[in-house]
Amino acid sequence: MSEESLFYNYSSNQFEQVAIDRFRLLVNFLPLNCKIFREPWDSSTVLCLDFRACPYFLEITKERSDLLLNVVKDLGLAKSIIFRLGNQVKGWRSVKYSES
Repeated sequence: MSEESLFYNYSSNQFEQVAIDRFRLLVNFLPLNCKIFREPWDSSTVLCLDFRACPYFLEITKERSDLLLNVVKDLGLAKSIIFRLGNQVKGWRSVKYSES
């Protein structure tokens, strides 16, 4: 099978999962039980980090949000990061994209 046909066999969900897996790899200080997912908010997409299963890592991770924002920007994953404990939003940081 050619590279081109391999490319077309992937769904957008699979590509999204690959991008989230790469994000997790690059920010390897996140606990494995931190749930990472993207969701639409109004006209943009946010990256959600849910610390329900590991609440003790929330504040530590928020302190390193500049690194998270850089990786999100480099991968083009979202315009913002939301820090959650289940349904409660505990923090929000926006990615600063340069205007070209």
